[in-house]
Amino acid sequence: MSLVARNVFVAAMLAATALVPSVASAETLFGALTKAYQYNSTLNYNRAGVRVTDENVPLAKSGFRPTVGASGSIDYTSTEGGTRLTTGSFGVQINQMLFDGFQTRNNVRAAEAQVRASQESLRNQEQNTLFDAASAYMDVIRDRQIAVLTEQNLQFLTEQARAARSRFEVGEGTRTDVAQADASRLLAIAQLAAARAQAQTSEATYQQVIGNAPGTLQPGQPLAKMLPKSMDAAVGMAAVEHPAIIATQHLVDSSAFAVKSAEGQALPGVTASAGLNHNYRNTEASGLPGVGANDGNFNSASIGATLTIPIYTGGAVSARVRQSKESLGQARIQVDVTRDQVRQAVVSAWTQYVAARESVSANREQVAAQQLALNGVIEERNVGQRTTLDVLDSQADVISAQIELVSSQRDVVVASYAIVSAMGALTAERLGLNVEIHRPEEHYDAVKNKLGGFKTPDGR
Repeated sequence: MSLVARNVFVAAMLAATALVPSVASAETLFGALTKAYQYNSTLNYNRAGVRVTDENVPLAKSGFRPTVGASGSIDYTSTEGGTRLTTGSFGVQINQMLFDGFQTRNNVRAAEAQVRASQESLRNQEQNTLFDAASAYMDVIRDRQIAVLTEQNLQFLTEQARAARSRFEVGEGTRTDVAQADASRLLAIAQLAAARAQAQTSEATYQQVIGNAPGTLQPGQPLAKMLPKSMDAAVGMAAVEHPAIIATQHLVDSSAFAVKSAEGQALPGVTASAGLNHNYRNTEASGLPGVGANDGNFNSASIGATLTIPIYTGGAVSARVRQSKESLGQARIQVDVTRDQVRQAVVSAWTQYVAARESVSANREQVAAQQLALNGVIEERNVGQRTTLDVLDSQADVISAQIELVSSQRDVVVASYAIVSAMGALTAERLGLNVEIHRPEEHYDAVKNKLGGFKTPDGR
């Protein structure tokens, strides 16, 4: 097979990559997404962060519950006259908040809203991770194909340099032809080194996102079935379903409860308390053990309530209320900011998807046309109607068209994932990944009403 024919064969194979039957041992795109969903370290870090946030609810609820404490003390005193005094006190104290200006109730509601926000933020992070995994997967395929193309280009140019030198030796070419062919060959060497370096970089990113080095990868397919019929429909779905927007709405609720909690610091507070104490006293004088009018055991019990009325706190409470209100206003603005960001992401991904689909068709035809043109230029050069420079320029056009085709095929797949992600629908459940779905609600349900215990729900 000649180098020209082999170039045509490689171009045709790359153009039809998406239609090649899968190899049993090759990794699939959905398989890579499954691994990323399970093992991505950043995603698991965020899942742990949600579990941390869950504990804010039982922390807030502890304000409703009594506190019980025990205390004990014993003292021994000896005087110069020989008198020794031993005293001891042991007791139990119970305190119960009866009213704190509704602070605890609003703190609990704020914590619950924060949990809902963190769960939605986690859903958003899961979607971002799946999109990053899809991008990394397709980047590896693209950059490996580009490396193959640049290697084929180098082989072609090496052959052209050899042919130019042979023609010069028999007097059919010029030294300029040889220099031009050598220059193109040296440039192709540098391009191949850069292409291989880029492929290795993409493979490193793949390993970072997905968790293992890429082996043989099957071609990826766009999520055409998950796309709505129009961009407006995608924007409308994103405005309702995107977890980033829902998370900011829950943060608005949390900030509103924080305002009420801060206002509660200006209201009276009532705390009830009860205690039981046992006191012991023993006095011994020299030679007269047990002497002392108050010696013996004494028991005492107490019960009462404390009313606290804040009158002036130096402006601290007022400042906290104003600060909380400003935070609430900021949270409401953030909802609009996030909604605008999501809309922009949908529009950008949609337009890129449309452009990439059109580019694939155009680039495929361009590759075929450029290859035919190259074949014709070579034949014309062989009969003296074209120069070596014409052949080199035509080959550069061919390799450029082939790279554009490979890049546009990658862009179609990635843009489709970007649309679904921007809509808030790029979830393991909707993709049908073969993986156990992570449900943060399970941990929250396990801890939200816990009264004690140091072990986490998973036994740590």
